[in-house]
Amino acid sequence: MAEHDYRSAPTHPVSKRNDGSGHKPHANEESYAAMYRESIDKPNEFWDRMAKEHIYWHRPYSTVQAGSFEAGDVQWFPEGGLNVSYNCVDRWAYKTPNKTAIIWEADEPGQHVELTYEQLFQEVCKTANILKNYGVKKGDTVAIYLPMVPEAAIAFLACARLGAIHSVVFAGFSADSLRDRVVDAKSRVVITTDEGKRGGKTIATKSIVDAALADCPLVEHVLVLKRTGGNVKWVEGRDHWWHEEKLSVQPYCPVEIVSSEDPLFILYTSGSTGKPKGVVHSTAGYLLGALMTLKYVFDVHPDDRYACMADVGWITGHTYIVYGPLANGVTTTVFESTPVYPTPSRFWEVVAKHKLTQFYTAPTAIRLLRRLGEEHTKGHDLSTLRTIGSVGEPINPEAWEWYWEHVGKKECAVVDTYWQTETGSIIITPLPGATKTKPGSATLPFFGIDPVLLDASTGEEIKGNEVEGVLCVRKPWPSIARTVYGDHKRFLDTYMNPYPGYYFTGDGAGRDHDGYIWIRGRVDDVINVSGHRLSTAEIESAMIQHNGVAETAVVGVPDELTGQAVIAYVTLKPDFKFDDADEAPLLKELVLQVRKTIGPFAAPKRIVLVSDLPKTRSGKIMRRILRKISAGEGDQLGDLSTLADPSVVDQIKEKFEAAPAPPTTGKLLLDRRLIRTSLVSDSSFWCDDSLSLEPRDETSTSSRRGFRRQEPVRAAGMLDDDIADSTEGGGCLCGSKKSFSVPKAERGLRGGHAYVTLKPDFNFDDADEAPLLKELVLQVRKTIGPFAAPKRIVLVSDLPKTRSGKIMRRILRKISAGEGDQLGDLSTLADPSVVDQIKEKFGAAPAPPTTGK
Repeated sequence: MAEHDYRSAPTHPVSKRNDGSGHKPHANEESYAAMYRESIDKPNEFWDRMAKEHIYWHRPYSTVQAGSFEAGDVQWFPEGGLNVSYNCVDRWAYKTPNKTAIIWEADEPGQHVELTYEQLFQEVCKTANILKNYGVKKGDTVAIYLPMVPEAAIAFLACARLGAIHSVVFAGFSADSLRDRVVDAKSRVVITTDEGKRGGKTIATKSIVDAALADCPLVEHVLVLKRTGGNVKWVEGRDHWWHEEKLSVQPYCPVEIVSSEDPLFILYTSGSTGKPKGVVHSTAGYLLGALMTLKYVFDVHPDDRYACMADVGWITGHTYIVYGPLANGVTTTVFESTPVYPTPSRFWEVVAKHKLTQFYTAPTAIRLLRRLGEEHTKGHDLSTLRTIGSVGEPINPEAWEWYWEHVGKKECAVVDTYWQTETGSIIITPLPGATKTKPGSATLPFFGIDPVLLDASTGEEIKGNEVEGVLCVRKPWPSIARTVYGDHKRFLDTYMNPYPGYYFTGDGAGRDHDGYIWIRGRVDDVINVSGHRLSTAEIESAMIQHNGVAETAVVGVPDELTGQAVIAYVTLKPDFKFDDADEAPLLKELVLQVRKTIGPFAAPKRIVLVSDLPKTRSGKIMRRILRKISAGEGDQLGDLSTLADPSVVDQIKEKFEAAPAPPTTGKLLLDRRLIRTSLVSDSSFWCDDSLSLEPRDETSTSSRRGFRRQEPVRAAGMLDDDIADSTEGGGCLCGSKKSFSVPKAERGLRGGHAYVTLKPDFNFDDADEAPLLKELVLQVRKTIGPFAAPKRIVLVSDLPKTRSGKIMRRILRKISAGEGDQLGDLSTLADPSVVDQIKEKFGAAPAPPTTGK
C-alpha cells in the first residue's frame, strides 16, 4: 500500500449530531467491538438473537445457519416461516398507522405525496389481490418496470405478500433488455406505467413494454399505472389500468407464509459475457441483512425521515429505499427526479422541505454537485441531517471532504459504504457513534463479515496491516445471494470457486496501519506499472485535484514495456477554459498533477478528454468498457444494456483513437516537443523520470556516453516521436507519419528497429532510400542522442493494426527477431495481408547509413 495513500489521511472523530441529537446511537466504539467479536466468534448465537429481536416469525426455526461456501448451499434459519410484507407493513400499520411510511418527491418541485403505514397496507393488499386475480401465486415471477413512484414499493410488497418473486427491471432499459429479463425469469405478469418522468423529460415506459412483449407470448397481463395520462397503445385482454383494477378488489389480503430460503426477488446485473446474471436473494436472510444494516449504519430511530436517492431498479433501491427502512418502521423517500432538476439545489431543497435525517447518494452525484459549487447548498436548512452516506463506488477524499463540510456542516457522520448486488446489504462501513472515519476508506466490517485479503496468485491469506490483496469474505452472512437464476454453476464459478472456502468479491483492497479497509476497485483495476501496484482510485483522486477536472476514470491496459500502462479518461468542468485546438498544455498539467501527487511511475500513458463517461443509470462508471476500448477491443464490449446513454461509447471510441499521447515531461525532450503535431497519430512508449533517462555529465558510468540507463530500450518512446517530428516552423522534416521501435539483441548490444509509414504527399526517391533513412537517424540523434539511433529502419505501406486501429506490436517484434513464422493469432487484424508485405520489406531493408565520425 502506497504510504501517501493513508498516512496523510485525516481521521474524523464521531460526529457531533449523532452523539448529541437526543438519540443515543445504536452503537459506540466499545459496543461495536463487543458485538462484532461475538458475530465472528459465535455467529449462531449472535444471529439467532438478532433474528428473534428484529423479525416477526410465523413459524419458528431450529437451525440458525447451514451449508458452506465450498458447497454453494448456504442457508439461514431454514425451518423458519415468515412474510416480508407483514414485517415491512402490517406490524407498523397496527402499531403506528398514522405514521408516514413513504414520502414521494415528484419530478416537478412542489409536487409530493405522503403515504401513511395504514394507507400503504391498504394499497399493498389491493395490489396483491389484483395479482391474485391474474393467477399469481407463491413461486411465480412478476416483472416490474416502473419509474420512481410509490407504486414501485407497493408492487414489491404485493409480490412478497403472495410469496411471488419480483424481478425489477430499471425503467429506462431498452425493449430488448427488458425482453431478455422477462423471458429469463419466466414472468407472466408485467407492471409498468403509461409514461415516466425524470429531469423534466418523459419516459415512454408503456411503449417500451409493448415492444419488448412483441415476442413474449408467456406474458398474459400488463398492469399499467396512469402516471402522466399520455396516449398509449392498448392490447385488450392483456393490458389493465391499475386504478380501475383497484375498484373491484378488497383492501385486505392475507399473507402467504414462505420458508426462510424461498426466493424473495431476482435482480439482474450486467455481465461481461453479454448475458445478464439474475442474482437470487432469499427471504429471511436478506430481510435481516437489510434491516440490521439500515438500523446500525444509518443510526435510524423510529421518528427518523430517511432518504436514499437511488433507483428501485438497482440493489440499493431494493435494500435501502424499500426493505431496510420499512422493516425498521421508519419513513422512507422515493425521489423521482435528478440532483440538478430544475436546479443544482434540488437535493438540498428536498432535505430542508422534508426535514430528512439521513441522506444516501452516489459519489457521482456528489462529484457533480461539488463541481457546480457549494453555493447551491447555502440557504437550505440541512440541520436535521445526522448521517450522510455514499454508495456505488469508492468516494475520492476530495468529494468526501466536500460532502462532509458543505452538506454535513462538519457535524454529520459520513458513511462510505461498501457492498454489492450479491452481498444484499452493506458489508464494510463506519457506524455513526462508533467509528472514527477516514476520507476514502470504507473503514471496518459490519457484524458477521469476516474480510480477508488473499494473494491473487496463490490464494494464501495475507495477514497483518499495511498490506494489499484480493478482498474475500471467510464466513457466510445472512443476506448473501443464493444463486444465479437458472445457472447455479455460473454462481459458483463467479463467486465461490476462484478461492475455495471464500466468497470472492472481485475487488482488491488494502488494510492500513489501523486495520481500516480501503477498497481499490475491481481486481483488474489495480494496475502494475513497472512493479508499482497502483489503485485506479488513487490516480483518479490525484487527477481530480486539477481545477479543471470534473470526473476521471482510470484503467490499466497491457504494455510491452512496463507490464501495464495507465489510461485516463477525463471530463472537464463546464466553465473551465482551455484551447481545445491544442490539448497538449492541459495534458501536460494533468500528467504533472499525477507525478506530483503520487510519483512519476503513476503518470498516465494516455489521457483522453471526453464529454462524458459510460455510466449505468445509477451513476456507476462502467470501467470495463473503458478497459476494452483502451485495449483495442472496442468491438467486444459485452452487455451495454445498463448504460444510461449508450451513445457515449461511440464518442469515447472516436476520441480514444484520435487522442494524442500525453507529452513527455522527461528532461531529455526539447520544449517544442511537448506539443504534438498531426504528423504523429500514435506513440507506443514515452519517458518519465523514474526510468533514469536524465542527461548526465561526461564522467557518468553509463552504457552509452552521457546517460545513465537502466535499460537501453527505454528510449524507444522518444524514438517514435522524433522520427515523426516536425521542425520548429511546423514543416515536415522527413514526411514520416508513423513509426514503431522494436528492441533487438545483436552482438551483445541492444538496438531499435523502426517501422515507418510516410505521408501520401511526401515525395522522395524510392529507388534510393538511403538519404531519407539518414535524415531519420539524424532526427533521433539530434533530439535524443546517438545511443538512441535505430539499428534498422523499415519503410512500409502500413502497420499491422486491429480493426479499432491499435498497432499489433508483438507482430513487429516477432518479425524483427526473425520469428516471422511464429506470429500466432492474426484474426483481429484489419488487413492480414499487411504482415506479408512487412516481412518482405524487413528482409530487403538496408541498415541506416552510419553518421558517426
